[in-house]
Amino acid sequence: MISTEPMGPDTGATRDGSAKAAGYGKPVRITLAGPRGERREVVFRTSTSDEFGHDRRADRMANAVLAFDDFPHVPRHIEALDVGAIGPDGTLTSIRGEPYVITSYSPGQVYAEDLRRVAREGRATTIDLERIDALARYLAELHAMQLPPDANPRYRRAIRDLMGHGEGIFGMIDGYPPVAGAPPKRLQAIERACVEWRWRLRDFEHRLTRTHGDFHPFNVVFETGTTFAVLDASRGTCGEPADDMIAMAINFLLFAADIPGAWNGLGPLWHRFWATYLRARPDRELTTVVPPFFAWRALVVCNPRFYPGLSVEARENLLGLAERALENHHFELGWADELFRGWAA
Repeated sequence: MISTEPMGPDTGATRDGSAKAAGYGKPVRITLAGPRGERREVVFRTSTSDEFGHDRRADRMANAVLAFDDFPHVPRHIEALDVGAIGPDGTLTSIRGEPYVITSYSPGQVYAEDLRRVAREGRATTIDLERIDALARYLAELHAMQLPPDANPRYRRAIRDLMGHGEGIFGMIDGYPPVAGAPPKRLQAIERACVEWRWRLRDFEHRLTRTHGDFHPFNVVFETGTTFAVLDASRGTCGEPADDMIAMAINFLLFAADIPGAWNGLGPLWHRFWATYLRARPDRELTTVVPPFFAWRALVVCNPRFYPGLSVEARENLLGLAERALENHHFELGWADELFRGWAA
């Protein structure tokens, strides 16, 4: 290496309104010497953490890989020579291939099998009540954990991702095939109502907590008794606690949707889940902020790409409950009981 030179976002000397003060990275021009004395200049680019969708390391990694893949497709573009990660000791590791993650293995059975049994039998056993208490207390403890010092902008990011992420409301709606019970006009109205909620929740940053991000019955594995492990934490693990609550709770409705009498067993679990959580972690605002999160999860479970066996009636009713919550600006737990009473009728 012959020399290095930091490159700012704007090399102009003017101080007028056209001067650019910040960019999304910290490029450095490096002059290298080859084995035969030849010189070559390259630019070493790193990303900075900011609130414009780059606050997570995963965001910055994704942007780097996307740049490496995209640059060759644009005529006259500078050449992407490599993409990689900087190790703790400063070494550079290329990551040109597909990413992978290796995790430990947790033996047991996913919690979804418990819910299927309760729905089929129409009753909750002692172990079911104990497990629902364990899950609710786990979330209460998780949501009380101390946050990292750089967490302040993350609540708005979580709400923005709820709406606009590919796995969020916009992406979920874009992924709907033509299906009875969810015509485009209905989906558009739900989307519009959710966008209004983005502005309603924008200043609720005081509610930011540690979260799991995808706490549903297929991401909880029970080994024995109330001993369980969780899988696939997502979305930065900082956000709105209502997200985790609804991710689990809506499944009590889903698993009861098309089985007569299932709510006799799942209904008590629904109410106990909320009651146990609120005893362990009182939250007067919780049901006030639930509606857009319920709408999102309802859009997920009603999407036939994920649950192709769901009946048209179930899809109608679950989306209807989401619409009711969005319109009323809060969520009543008793609405679920009303739903199944009307369903049975």
